[in-house]
Amino acid sequence: MPEDPIAQSEISALTRRFEQAQEKTDREFGIVKSDLTALRLQVGNLDQKVSNLDSKVDGLADEMRGLSEKFGDLSEKVDRNQAQIVELLTRLVGKSPDAS
Repeated sequence: MPEDPIAQSEISALTRRFEQAQEKTDREFGIVKSDLTALRLQVGNLDQKVSNLDSKVDGLADEMRGLSEKFGDLSEKVDRNQAQIVELLTRLVGKSPDAS
């Protein structure tokens, strides 16, 4: 029994469409895969930058704590000096400027 030329033609057309769709899918998959690889690289770079920022922030926090301690000590000295000045001025109130 001879093969049906219409059926063979339809099978060939369907086969071509399937192969074209498969090629398109393969290209699109390749593009997505390439984009995903690029994205992974960018995420890795961002992760490294964030890690560097973490260490810089930690360093700045340590510096701020050090400055806070220094200014705390300075503030205590200023407070003591002010207290001494107030005490001396209090002693001088009511005394004659000519008295030693």
